[in-house]
Amino acid sequence: MDPADFHTGIVAELYGPLKSFSQDPNPYAAFIQQVGMPALELGCGDGDPLLELLRRGLDADGVDSSADMLEWLRRRADEQGIRATLFHQRMEALNLPRRYQAIFLAGPTFTLLPDDATALAALRGIRAHLAEGGTALVPLFTPAPTPAEQIGRVRTATATDGAELRVSVVAEQRDESARTQTTLLRYERHHGSDSTIEERPWIMHWYTRDQFEKPATTAGLAVTAVTDPDGKPAPGGPCVRTGQWLRGDRQLRSEPCETELAVSDAGHRAG
Repeated sequence: MDPADFHTGIVAELYGPLKSFSQDPNPYAAFIQQVGMPALELGCGDGDPLLELLRRGLDADGVDSSADMLEWLRRRADEQGIRATLFHQRMEALNLPRRYQAIFLAGPTFTLLPDDATALAALRGIRAHLAEGGTALVPLFTPAPTPAEQIGRVRTATATDGAELRVSVVAEQRDESARTQTTLLRYERHHGSDSTIEERPWIMHWYTRDQFEKPATTAGLAVTAVTDPDGKPAPGGPCVRTGQWLRGDRQLRSEPCETELAVSDAGHRAG
């Protein structure tokens, strides 16, 4: 399966009921208010935190590679009376009609890009879609291995039609040199005599703070600051989550370890 198609079908249906938490909208609202609008969320999924940002009156669009996730987002938006402008595109192949003062990813979305080439293409797309003086926030995240006692453990939820929804980790492989972790997940939906069961590989590809700077620079972006998820200066050393700010005349920020970096357009900075 193409990694960009992971959040489709049964995975998209079970995503909302089974997700363990929703992204806090406050850091992203503060980011947008700081750097300006319009804003774009990459990998907006089923609408967290995008819908809350729209509810607060912020000018923000969303893009996602999964048409199924976008459909769930539209349903939620309709239920809440919120108008949302959404695009069905891959992060690494952006071609949107306007440019943005703020571009951001929420949580570990950047790690869903499965390899360095795809990540570089996404960074170039970010650079191309930033308005002059714009800023992008790209959270970076290094996943921890799934504890052995959690392999096979099942999480359950109940759908609105009464169906039992289940998800569990079947197996996991981790390659530290390739910075890749592949978790085989089993999704199940049981309703009376009808059952749907599907297993899918969930690939996460991570970057340390230093490893992230090379593709950012190649994409025409430059790291200008490192902060933690609360926006405070981050300590040095390795981390599990970090945020990085990048600029490309234009700026980008990302989050890999409990820290964030600021980056600016290398050409703009030199001038």
